[in-house]
Order: sequence, then structure tokens, then C-alpha cells
Amino acid sequence: MNMKFYMTPGSCSTGIHILLEELELVFEVYIVNLLAGDNRRPEYLEMNPNGTIPTLVCPDGTPLADWHSIAWWLGRSYGKGKFVPTTEDDIELCQWVMDMSGKKIHGDGFTRIFVTDSYTNNEERKSIIYRQGEKIVKAGFEEVAPKLEGRQYVIGDQMTIADCSLFYVEFWADRTGIEMPAPLQAHYQRMLKRPAVRQVLSEEGYGAMFR
Repeated sequence: MNMKFYMTPGSCSTGIHILLEELELVFEVYIVNLLAGDNRRPEYLEMNPNGTIPTLVCPDGTPLADWHSIAWWLGRSYGKGKFVPTTEDDIELCQWVMDMSGKKIHGDGFTRIFVTDSYTNNEERKSIIYRQGEKIVKAGFEEVAPKLEGRQYVIGDQMTIADCSLFYVEFWADRTGIEMPAPLQAHYQRMLKRPAVRQVLSEEGYGAMFR
């Protein structure tokens, strides 16, 4: 049984999509249309009760429905651990960057930008919440930036799952016009040069970026 990957183009699932391609794995792709409510259909909720994306169904049929769990499982299970750190300090840094990307920059920041309406029906409050989101994103980037000083990737010269996590919020910043600190901008441009990243973005409808 091939792995089944449930994703939405341009979302946080892009990071997992990149990891799957970097690992050169065979998998089936299923597009989840969030606007159409695909993530709230019974068959999807059976795999992922939270109705979130991405979801990865392993070859044995086990569904993984958390970004971090998917990334760690893929990194440890394939590619001889090439994309996961091995030392205690590197594991801690990797986890910290992934938490910053997924929880603060994405969960607290970009959520306010992308789904402002879910916070309030008041039009004046919406603009305030949107700006709050931008401030949180920028503050998160400022915290991460020093960790990338003098490094090709989060863990030295080797791309890891942490880079896939950081990339998708950098991609969002690029698409929404939010300025990134120099180390993150350099990291983003470096990631964009990777063949797997270019392939994924082209497949997800962003091929015009490379023309």
C-alpha cells in the first residue's frame, strides 16, 4: 500500500510535500478543499478528527494527523535519518524552530492574517487583529533569525525537517509582503533553489515564481 497524502496547495502541508519529495518517496496525493469543507466530511474526520491538514496515511494504514508527528516519522523512517538531527542539542534546536514556525508564527500570527473573520465580526477589530498577526509573525522571525546566522540551514549544512517547517511560513511571508530578517531571507532563497522545492511549488500552482 502506498502512502496517502492529504494536503491543500500553498498551506502548511507544502512543508510535508517537500519532505516527501526530498525523500523520493512514492505516495498518492489527495487534495483537501478547505473552502468546500472537505476537511469536515465524515470520511476525512475518521482519519483526522481535528479536521486539520495535512494527514498522512502510512503504508500500514495508520493515519498521522499532526505536522510534527508526520515530519519526525518520515525523517526517522526513510532516507536513513538524513533529514533529522542526531545530537541532543540539534534535536532541541530542530524542535524549537518547528514549534516557533508551527505554533507562534503560524498558529498565533498567520492565523490572524488568513482567517481574521474567525476572531471577530467587528470590521474595526478585524484590522487590529490583522496587524496583531503581522507583529507576531515579525517577532517570531526575529527570534529565529539569530539561529540561522552563519548557517546554510537550521542544522548546519544539511537540510532537515526544521527547514521544511520554516520554509512554509517564509513562503507565506513572501506571498503576503511581510519582510523577513536577512538570515531568513537567505534561507528562503536557498530553499527555493532546491529541485524538490521547485517541483512542489510548481505542482501546487506556483510555477510562475520560477519564470
